[in-house]
Amino acid sequence: MTTPRADRGRNPDRSPLNWLLLLPIAIPLIPPLFNADEPRLFGIPMFYWLQLAFIILGVTSTTLVYRATRRGR
Repeated sequence: MTTPRADRGRNPDRSPLNWLLLLPIAIPLIPPLFNADEPRLFGIPMFYWLQLAFIILGVTSTTLVYRATRRGR
């Protein structure tokens, strides 16, 4: 027979690193960052290459949070 856990109802994964997951959501919502044509990167306007940078930011922050908060298995 199993006993109920004392911390029932709480989420055991309450790491402050989870706040990093807001970066890829909040940063692209700031229009002054990408509301320009210059500077160009290899002839590509800033708006387009910055969108790719936002994707890299999202992948990096998600990977960092995942690796730092996963439980020992």
